[in-house]
Amino acid sequence: MLKNLLQEIQICANKEKAKILSIFFQTHKGGYGEGDIFLGITVPVQRSLSRRFKDLPLSGIETLLQSKIHEQRLIALFILIIQYQKADKGIKEKIIRIYLKNLSSINNWDLIDSSAPYLLGNYLLTEKRELLYKLARSKSLWARRVAIMSTYAFIKARQYDDALAVAAMLLAERHDLIHKAVGWMLREIGNRDLKAERLFLDKHYKSMPRTMLRYAIEKFPQDLKKYYLDKD
Repeated sequence: MLKNLLQEIQICANKEKAKILSIFFQTHKGGYGEGDIFLGITVPVQRSLSRRFKDLPLSGIETLLQSKIHEQRLIALFILIIQYQKADKGIKEKIIRIYLKNLSSINNWDLIDSSAPYLLGNYLLTEKRELLYKLARSKSLWARRVAIMSTYAFIKARQYDDALAVAAMLLAERHDLIHKAVGWMLREIGNRDLKAERLFLDKHYKSMPRTMLRYAIEKFPQDLKKYYLDKD
């Protein structure tokens, strides 16, 4: 089955789109996606392939996760999510172990945003969450993004404490990919509980990176947005 999937992936490759994606995801030397390889396959096509090969054994999925090719890794994550949603507790734990074992391969923002809330975040809804804080303290940019993006599952369940705690841990972060992710999660909290978000902002807005703040208040009414930007 893996061999057939790899053949299908190769058939869908598009050199022109690959060039565009390589620029967009900063695969150049010094870029956050340095060295990543793109085939130029759109996300809808990748999702379609994931549904067609949703029964790929976990061993095959792990092989894809370790690929140097970006689309193969994303397809692997899409298949993991499909299998996770239908799995019993034992298989879910096995899937999460594979996810964490291969975390170094989940090394771009789209890979993280497409998987962390639906795998690790969903799993931690009913588990102890120390791992979340360990990831937030990691030296790896991508592990830190996994930490904050995993909290999206909690936010959708209207559990905000861990998301706010991780956000506070990342206030001194220098990379804008974390600024954007934290601001996004704060905005999602505000969409559900504006008071909770404003309590956080009132306490931390002075120390928040500008991008993080702007993302957090993006959906605010203009007068309230102006209030925080003027204070900043």
